Amino acid sequence: MSGGTTTRRPFQTNWLARAGWLLAFLYALYAANLLDISWERFLIGLDNGAKFIGEMVPPNFSRWQLLLGNLIETIEIAIIASAFGVFISLPVGLLAARNLMPAWVTWPFRTFIALCRSFHPVIFAILFVKAVGFGPLAGILTLIFASIGFIGKLFAEAIEEISLKPVEALRATGAPFMSVIVYAVLPQVLNRFIGFSSYQLDANLRNSTMVGIVGAGGIGGTLFSAFQRFDYDFLAAILISIIALVMVSEYISTQVKKVFQ
Repeated sequence: MSGGTTTRRPFQTNWLARAGWLLAFLYALYAANLLDISWERFLIGLDNGAKFIGEMVPPNFSRWQLLLGNLIETIEIAIIASAFGVFISLPVGLLAARNLMPAWVTWPFRTFIALCRSFHPVIFAILFVKAVGFGPLAGILTLIFASIGFIGKLFAEAIEEISLKPVEALRATGAPFMSVIVYAVLPQVLNRFIGFSSYQLDANLRNSTMVGIVGAGGIGGTLFSAFQRFDYDFLAAILISIIALVMVSEYISTQVKKVFQ
């Protein structure tokens, strides 16, 4: 206190927030104990992991023809699923945008997008494998739904953030609905839509390796078989190939984005 005035701290202590963090920390300790998570198990896991990695070296590329065939199938699944997913997501995202459509139109499509996002791709893959059998078709259908759930949501949100002045200007001239979409809406969201699509292609390449584990085509089935046979050197070759595939896809998507910027 100086000159009869009280100095206040610039940042007041939030005891409620501190209590919340303390409770969260205590609950984390309780949950770790409940789930039998211990330091001993972690150290044992490190030792087992070191032995596992040691058995993966050096990678075995002797079955490169099988590896190449599975990689090509994985790429085909990802490209086909991404193409159909993007094609379907475009109208779905438009119809789900609340600033362009009435509520009775947007709610069914937003519900459809939510359903596509409700399950992990592996769950969809199990359902489609049961419906259409083992093979790439199940993987393609799985990734189409995953693509709609991701791109449809982001595209609808991007449309809801656009400036409505061009839309209102075209509507004032009596332009039809499709002209409003093509000349007032799409130019504002095209770059973002291309970015969403390229990211989804990357995601589908990764997910196509995962859904193959349950029989939905691609290299995932070969990966799972290598695990079951303890064929770890061939497993390392598969993992290296998947990493290389994703890196090449990332490079291509980056170049595509530069073209449209």
